[in-house]
Amino acid sequence: MSKESTSRVSSSSPEWEALEDWVRIRVQGWVQDLLEEELTELLGRKKSERRRPVDSPAGYRNGHGRPRKLTMSGGTVTLRRPRARGLESRFVSRILPLFKRRSRQVGDLLPKLYLHGLSLGDFELAVRGLLGEDAPLSASTMSRLRGKWEVEYSAWRDRSLADKEVVYIWADGIYVKAGLEKDKACLLVVVGALRDGSKEILALESGYRESIESWGEVLRSLKARGLKAPRFGVGDGHLGLWGALREVYPETEEGRCWNHKITNVLDSLPKRLRPQAGELLRRLPYAETQAECEQLRDKFVGTYSAGYPKACETLKRDWERMVAFYRYPKEHWTHLRTTNVVESPFASVRLRTRAAKRFKKVASATAMIWKVLTVAESRFRKLDAPHLLSEVADGARYVDGIRITNGQGRTAA
Repeated sequence: MSKESTSRVSSSSPEWEALEDWVRIRVQGWVQDLLEEELTELLGRKKSERRRPVDSPAGYRNGHGRPRKLTMSGGTVTLRRPRARGLESRFVSRILPLFKRRSRQVGDLLPKLYLHGLSLGDFELAVRGLLGEDAPLSASTMSRLRGKWEVEYSAWRDRSLADKEVVYIWADGIYVKAGLEKDKACLLVVVGALRDGSKEILALESGYRESIESWGEVLRSLKARGLKAPRFGVGDGHLGLWGALREVYPETEEGRCWNHKITNVLDSLPKRLRPQAGELLRRLPYAETQAECEQLRDKFVGTYSAGYPKACETLKRDWERMVAFYRYPKEHWTHLRTTNVVESPFASVRLRTRAAKRFKKVASATAMIWKVLTVAESRFRKLDAPHLLSEVADGARYVDGIRITNGQGRTAA
């Protein structure tokens, strides 16, 4: 900064164009004064004032350390820490501890910006624009950040789940083309709905596709950490999940995702027929009763079985899992018909694959994606009618979404 601009921003009435610089210099002077006052309080006397042996500790001022940058939310300032000698123990400032180069608020800001998918160059450009050209950013800063996420992720995946009462789970294999090796390109994700209606990510592991072995490892880990069997599990059509679920949690009723089913059926039809067929297929999961859903299924089969038997067989395959959601509260159907609970938060992950490609190891990429999901998890909405989760957890039975009372009549859930 030139002498002329320094004079201008140091005046008591700065111009609009120089306001940011003026505020930064004022803050810099204020923090420097705080550092000086801290040492004065410790020594019990001001600069150049004689020491009183009776009521003042031994020790003397010893100049200042080298200029150092401190980045705060309002920008980056330059400070010099006062030094002292002759003390019984080393003087450590409470205001500006050793090796600290940014405030806690800025430390919290960096991972949030990084997780928003900025490439490394864009990240530095954005942060320097916010915090000033002197902001202390380096490759080692980001490396330490990633290392911290790996440690946090490792602790998270080993945490106890014994206190979690999970009623529903959603499990899906998500393919993210970033940072993961080819044979571990699939992320196996389990999200749970707790008794109070809140949703929580229970597992996130890189897997060898969606095999029984990979899903089995995930579910066995959940069980070993204390997770009791959920009442209902929703997944896609991959056999690996169902095989593992029957082995680890045989009590859990299984339901399939209608979005995956409709996509698979339409893939068996020519493109010219897909709009009309899709319109009919999408009516099935929104039928008010299981019987009505099956009538619509039969209508589809009657329309397309002659020319496209494969599409009809695909629709009828695994039918019991497709209509299992009718045995749960109608208010929960919107959550139980699909695996959107898993798919939706991963939309933000896919938008950040450019950032993830910087990671050379599976562990680093998985930890970063987990960190992104924890940000998304903080915005998860509760299930509709959360009070009904307790009824389901306690074993209440439903037919077409209506609760059965004492095995005789039916009451609205």
